[in-house]
Amino acid sequence: MKAQNTLTLEDARRIIDAGIEAAGHHGSASNIAVADAGGNLIAHVRMDGAQLGSIEHSIDKAHTAVLFRSATGDLAEDSRPDGQFWGMALSGGGRVLVFAGGVPIVVDGEVVGAVGVSGGSREQDATIAAEAAAAL
Repeated sequence: MKAQNTLTLEDARRIIDAGIEAAGHHGSASNIAVADAGGNLIAHVRMDGAQLGSIEHSIDKAHTAVLFRSATGDLAEDSRPDGQFWGMALSGGGRVLVFAGGVPIVVDGEVVGAVGVSGGSREQDATIAAEAAAAL
């Protein structure tokens, strides 16, 4: 990857290809989305058989991971009724998702984008997203 502040389409394709491979390995037909440093969609793929309802979830998980510079699954605990960020899932016009599958992509200490995966179990989504992000 070139020195940059955000992911490129070429980066997104590499991340999605790695996500497709990981999803196949983990037995999950998945939706995989890649967002830039501003949380905007660069690319998305819905694997054959992946849930239609998970399309927006994958995109919003990537968006959330950028906005909060955190894996979305890590936000779940703090967003519960007794947590310090209770209500955060209601922010962002409904686009903030606090369940596993969104992972920020960090280069040289800077968030340059994120990947969001949806369609499998919590564990599958988180693992596939981590493996996809590692492709960069």
